[in-house]
Amino acid sequence: MAQAAEQHEIEHQMAWMAERMAALKAELQKVMVGQDDVIESVLLGMLAGGHVLLEGVPGLGKTLLVRTLAQALDLQFSRVQFTPDLMPSDIIGAQILAEDGKGGRALVFQEGPVFTNILLADEINRATPKTQSALLEAMQERSVTVGRTTYPLAPPFFVLATQNPLEMEGTYVLPEAQLDRFLFKIDVPFPTDKELTEIATRTVRSVQATVEPVLSGLDILTIQHFAVDCPIAPHVVEYAVKLVSGSHGKLAAAKQYLRGGASPRAVQALVAGAKLRALLQGRPNGAIDDVKALAKPVMRHRLLLNFDAEADRVRPDQVIEQMIAELDKQR
Repeated sequence: MAQAAEQHEIEHQMAWMAERMAALKAELQKVMVGQDDVIESVLLGMLAGGHVLLEGVPGLGKTLLVRTLAQALDLQFSRVQFTPDLMPSDIIGAQILAEDGKGGRALVFQEGPVFTNILLADEINRATPKTQSALLEAMQERSVTVGRTTYPLAPPFFVLATQNPLEMEGTYVLPEAQLDRFLFKIDVPFPTDKELTEIATRTVRSVQATVEPVLSGLDILTIQHFAVDCPIAPHVVEYAVKLVSGSHGKLAAAKQYLRGGASPRAVQALVAGAKLRALLQGRPNGAIDDVKALAKPVMRHRLLLNFDAEADRVRPDQVIEQMIAELDKQR
C-alpha cells in the first residue's frame, strides 16, 4: 500500500512538472524562434540548480533568451554587461560610508547586482580575470564575502552567462576554475532560413509579444529537491564515471587529443542532469542515453585539448563522441 501511494505521488509530481514545463516553453516561444534544443538545455541546467554558459556569435538571441526566461519566471533578475573596466565591487557590492538616523556616519554594505535570483553575465569574457573571479564564490557557495562578513544569496540563484567565440579582441579567457562552475556550456547555432523569415516577421512590427510569469521560485526549488531525491540505477552512474575518468587518458581518444580531463563536477552534472532529463520526459529513472545526451554540454568546457588536437582541428565535441563510441564498444 505504501509503495503504491509513493508511486502515485511520483506520477502526480511528474505530471505537474510536465504541465509547468509546457506552460514555460509556450511563454518562451512567444518571443524565441527555433532554438528548441538550446531552450531545453537552459531549462534543464536551471532546474538542476546549475549555472549555464551560452556561446554563440552576436545576434542569435542569447541575451533575449535569458531576459525572456526571467520574464516567464516570478523571480528577481539582474543584468551585468561585462567590460574591461568592470570592477569586482560592481558585481558583488561594497561597503560605503552612509549617514545614520542620528546624523552620524557608519559603514553600510550596498548590495551589488549579484543579489538576485537570475544574473545575466553578458559577454562575460570581456571582463578581466580579477572581475570574473568575483563570481566564483557566488556561483559555488551561493554567498558573497565582503571584508569579514559573508552574505548569503537567496535561493534559487542562477548565473546565465554569454560569450562570443569569434571576436577575441578585448576579451579574456575564462579561468578553468570558473568554467568548471558552469553546469552546461551550450553552443547556440545559427538559425535556418525558415527561422530567419519567422524572426523578421515577428520582430519588424510595432506590437511585440507579452510574456507572463508561469513558474515561481518555490516551484523551481520543489522540482530541484524532487529530482535530487529520485533514484538512479548504479550502471548509469558507472557509465558517467567511466566517461569522465576516461577523459584522463584511460580512453584512446582522450590519450591522443587531451592534456587534461573533466573534473569530478562533471560526474555530478551528468547524474543530476540525467535524473532531471528523465523526469521531464515522463520517465522516473535516468538512463545511459540521458548521460550520452548531456555529455557534450557537460564536458566540452571541461576538457583541455593538446597540440595534436589543435593541429588536427579536432574540437572537444568530437573527442566526446569518440569516447562515447569507445565506451559503447566495451559494453
